[in-house]
Formats: sequence, C-alpha cells, structure tokens
Amino acid sequence: MVNGGPHGVSQNEPISNGEENICDDICAMMFGFIVFLLFFPFSILCSIEIVQEYERAVIFRVGRVLSGGAKGPGLFFLLPCVDTFKRVDLRVKSYDIPPQEILTQDSLSVCVDAVVYARVFNATKSIINVEDAHKATKLLAATSVRNVLGTKSLADILSDRESISAYLQSVLDEATDPWGIKVERVELKDVRLPYNMQRSMAAEAESAREARAKVIAAEGEMKAARALKEASDIMNESPASIQLRFLQTMNSIASEKNQTIIFPLPVDLLKKFLNRQ
Repeated sequence: MVNGGPHGVSQNEPISNGEENICDDICAMMFGFIVFLLFFPFSILCSIEIVQEYERAVIFRVGRVLSGGAKGPGLFFLLPCVDTFKRVDLRVKSYDIPPQEILTQDSLSVCVDAVVYARVFNATKSIINVEDAHKATKLLAATSVRNVLGTKSLADILSDRESISAYLQSVLDEATDPWGIKVERVELKDVRLPYNMQRSMAAEAESAREARAKVIAAEGEMKAARALKEASDIMNESPASIQLRFLQTMNSIASEKNQTIIFPLPVDLLKKFLNRQ
C-alpha cells in the first residue's frame, strides 16, 4: 500500500460511485450497440420513437434516468434491451372533485364539489417522485377542499368563492411542486345545503324583503306627504293657483266622456254666508 501523505489516496481504495456509473453506462451502451448491429433491420424499427409537441419522453437507461432531462418533441432513438421510456402529457387536465361533506365553522353541514385544472411542468419529477401524479393531485385536492372550507363559515363560502378558490390554488400548487405538477386554477362548482336549511334561509330572505318593502313604502308616503304640504303652502300664497287647479280637474273629468259632471262650490262663496250668520 502506498500512501500519498495526509491527502493521499490508497491504491486499494474502491472505485467511487460516479466511476461505477460511468462504467455501467459504457457497458450498457456497448451491449445495446451490439444488439443493434446483430438485429439491424428489426432494431431500427424498435429503436425509433416519436413524441408529439404536447408530450415529453423520460428515458431510463439500465434503470437510471438519462441525463439531460426529458426528450421531445420530435424523434429520438433508444438502445435495444437497454433503454426504456415513459411518455408524459403536458396538456392541462381537469379533475372533477366529487361532492365533499363539510362541517363549516358555524357547525352547518354542506356538500361542496369543485374542479381543478393542472398540468405537468416537469416530466421527470412527475415520473420518479410519485407513482401517479394525476391521481395524487386529485386526492390531495379533495382533502384540501375539506380542510380549507372547514375553517370557513357558510356565509363566507357562499359570498367569497373567488378568494377561497385562489387560496386553494396556492395551497395545492405548493404541495404538488415536488411532483412536477402546476395547479392552474381551482373552482367551486356547487354548494348544496340540506333541505331544512334551504327553507330556513328562504324564510329569512323573504322576511328581509318584506321589511325592506315596508321601509320603502313608508319613505314614499313621507315624501308624498311632504310634497303635498309644500304644494298646499304654495296654493295658499296664490289664490289664483287654486282656480287653475280647479280648471285642470274639470278638464280631466270632461275628457273621460262622463254624462254627469259635479261642480264643486267654491269655499270663498260659503264664507260670506257663514259670516252673516
């Protein structure tokens, strides 16, 4: 054994893992090349693969991911008996989350279903870090919907869907990042309430509408009374306006083609007789 000082390397020291990997790759490539030559006409057909524009191919050589990341789109070659590959679709997929029974913060039971839009942004991660990335994303989305909506009240769920959807999207996107999945959007499709709760809310809404109608009617009567008072004050200041109003009333009565017309006696004439008595 020969030592090279404190930083020397023993001649009997085993080869490092990196050197072993390089040797394995060289041997595998040589074996694949030999097989390729032996079965040349047939191996050409088996070695050529094509992936579409929206796809990527993750290649494994003797069980290890080929350096350089996923391949595609286009044409690539595989070494026979050495290379295998997994095809990954990069298009956006939609996941229908089945209805989830949720107990809200105010102890009300609701049934909520949602839809999640996600895509693969790293094909290699989606293959080597999780068995089924899309199935795992769907299950995680269902769990996240229950956990997040369980901290909200019924009023918040019904009136603040946009902010809840945005929060769910950020939570899912952070959790699925190691899987190579990008969550684009989360939408709450429907919030279904129990029948008795629907009747209670409908009765409450009807009572609120009746109360608003009564308030609006009272305000209208108040404004009408105020307008009549102002009109009477103006007529008292100008006696001629009373005569004009009387003529307008007669004109409207005559336009209706009535056979009997009643002429009201002016109050000014009655005052003279009352004063004599």
